[in-house]
Amino acid sequence: MNGTLTEAKLKALAGTRSFERGRGYLDAVTGVEIGDGWITASVHGTERYEVELSLEGPQGLTGACDCPYGLEGNFCKHLVALGLTVLAQQSTLPRQRESARSRARNLDAWLSALSKDELLALVHEQVDQDRQLRRRLEVRAASARGDLAEVRARIRELLDIGPFARYGYVEYADARAFADQAAQVVCAIDAVTDSGQANEAIDMAVEGMRLLTQAADSIDDSDGRLGEVGAGLVDAHLHACRTARPDPEALAGWLVKHVLRDLDSICDIDPLDYEDVLGERGMTALRKRAVAAWRKRRTGWAEKSLMQRLARAGGDIDMVIAVHAADLASNGHTHLAIARELDAAGRPDEALCWAERGVRETPDLAAVDTDLVDHLCERYAQAARLADVVALRREHFGARRSLLAYQQLRAAAGAAECWQEERPGALALLRTEAERGTARRYGGTVLVDALLDDKDDEAAWEAASHCGADDRQWLTLADRVRAARPADALVAYLRLAEPLIGQTGNAVYAELVGLLVSIRDCHRLLGTQDEFTAYVTVLRGAHGRKRNLMRLMEQYGL
Repeated sequence: MNGTLTEAKLKALAGTRSFERGRGYLDAVTGVEIGDGWITASVHGTERYEVELSLEGPQGLTGACDCPYGLEGNFCKHLVALGLTVLAQQSTLPRQRESARSRARNLDAWLSALSKDELLALVHEQVDQDRQLRRRLEVRAASARGDLAEVRARIRELLDIGPFARYGYVEYADARAFADQAAQVVCAIDAVTDSGQANEAIDMAVEGMRLLTQAADSIDDSDGRLGEVGAGLVDAHLHACRTARPDPEALAGWLVKHVLRDLDSICDIDPLDYEDVLGERGMTALRKRAVAAWRKRRTGWAEKSLMQRLARAGGDIDMVIAVHAADLASNGHTHLAIARELDAAGRPDEALCWAERGVRETPDLAAVDTDLVDHLCERYAQAARLADVVALRREHFGARRSLLAYQQLRAAAGAAECWQEERPGALALLRTEAERGTARRYGGTVLVDALLDDKDDEAAWEAASHCGADDRQWLTLADRVRAARPADALVAYLRLAEPLIGQTGNAVYAELVGLLVSIRDCHRLLGTQDEFTAYVTVLRGAHGRKRNLMRLMEQYGL
């Protein structure tokens, strides 16, 4: 255990934040029990949470806690608190483990020595105290005596949200109690199956899934507990089917209907899990019904998903492609999906054709799936078709005229050693866009950003002066040219500072002081420090009440 449970492993599993928070819960750990490979306890936080550390298995140290964060699969602060508590008691662990084993042996011996009447009295005592245990035993009793009507009634009662709902809705605080109650339905159905009435259990599982799906719409299931119940019902249905061996064609029909109706429901079924029950005849019927449903509604998401799942399982890549091809997106996204499927199947030539077709068939290249363009450029590059990469990037840039598209064109042309030839045409497009006037209205232009990205500061300054630029671009330009053109930079800094002087707030003050430092540098380069001193004096006189601004200015020697 020493090698499995360490502070380092606790911190690695929980992360620094949860680990440090766990230190604050050491006094909240009670009822520590240690067994062979497991440790349990209660940790008192917002509520009392039950936690368990597992020290064995392929993953080594793992943990489970029923707090909201733990139920999401995270190693929470409560688990950290238990782990640290156990580490602090390291020397007593062997004795505690042996004590737990001894208690278990003594309990078994005591129970074995009780008479039937004494055991019955003990069970009655527990049933009176534990409502959930009573319900579980009542369902088992009804199943054992063959009272299926009673079992069905109990299942409906267990899945009724009425006792938990306020104004027809089960809030988060009550959702866990409902989920715990609903989980008993799974045990009830399994008990019916194991009692030799598996066909009836199938019907009960179907009804249970229907009732749970209906209830889920009225429950705050933030913890995901209902999903566990739904998965349990699906497993109970599969267990009953494997036991009863129903007619495979009828089962195939039900599976298709369920998947098409409830693909996103809380009781998600994978028909392929039933392959051993369906057999060859049932799988044939399943595929036939799935194809019929898809042909009836080729654009339906559920129909397409089911068809693709079955086709992939059968290795029928052509059917997967056919399903995609029946509902092609206008932006080339589906073409890309087909290309990837074909690449994975070892059919690169067909994949390339589909990718090219996706670009060619997109009505507006500005709206094309950029992943498709990237994919096709990558394939061209792998085939040393650099001219085709440049041509596609040029076409895409011409449609989008964004900074990213410009950068991608530059990279492609650079690799093909033709950027000097490509650049003038690309900038001409951006200049035309900037000179249309919309750039002046809305601020900066892609032209200025592209020239800045090219490190062509002089051209960027000229473009900003003629076509307009936003504050971010002017600040970048001023910073870039300050050393060589301090007078021009000073004008830009003063213009940026002016609207900030009348505003308040620490973020504004930080931005203003940053500009003041730059203004001071320009005056120093120009040899006009006296002008800066006068400027700051006026500023202090007019805004001396802004104490945070004054403190920040003093910090920077302004």
